Amino acid sequence: MTTIDQTTSSTAMGLAQTGANSASSAQSLQDQFLTLLVTQMQNQDPLNPMQNAELTSQLAQISTVEGITNLKNTMLAISGQIDVSQSMNAVAMIGKGVLIPGSTVKLGVDAENQAERVATPYGLDLQKDAAKVQIRISDSTGAVVRTIELTDQKTGVYSFEWDGKNDAGVALEPGAYTVSALATDADGAKVSSEVLSYGLVKSVSYSTEGLRLDLGLEGQTSMLDVRKVIG
Repeated sequence: MTTIDQTTSSTAMGLAQTGANSASSAQSLQDQFLTLLVTQMQNQDPLNPMQNAELTSQLAQISTVEGITNLKNTMLAISGQIDVSQSMNAVAMIGKGVLIPGSTVKLGVDAENQAERVATPYGLDLQKDAAKVQIRISDSTGAVVRTIELTDQKTGVYSFEWDGKNDAGVALEPGAYTVSALATDADGAKVSSEVLSYGLVKSVSYSTEGLRLDLGLEGQTSMLDVRKVIG
């Protein structure tokens, strides 16, 4: 059984137990309420009996408590179904590449051609249309080695490939590089954007923080952080 299967089963059992405990507690409270109500009716003053309105009010309170409990149990069941569905969808992401918030791009050497460079993909989450986008790639010293200009970019999530060369067309040394971006509209005003880095999903786990994707050396990230899945 995989990690996600075990955690999903554990989650389902936990939700079921919680629902059972809530139902038991609500039933106990209802039984106590009815016992008190019957006792009150049996010992009421014959000269001042309980009024219909008062009896109706107390019965309505029982109904309200039961209704809230049923609603809570229904929501727990729906939440459990959503968690299971998300878990199953997440399993399909194992072995897939994802773009998540981050600014690192890694550069390596092509195994077949040592003169060529191979870089991990990177991306950009553009939150509004931009007339101009300037992407800068910097080395470990902070020096900009490559500048890429884009125009008329629509709102959306984009993925890019870098050939590992600087502005002069010279292949750079393998290592980790940093990507930054500046997007502006037609008036030159800054447009909100976020740089994305690449990770390969190794496994999926379910924790108290929800679904987590294990990206190996890149660490773990939440499913909510995934901006794009690359086949």
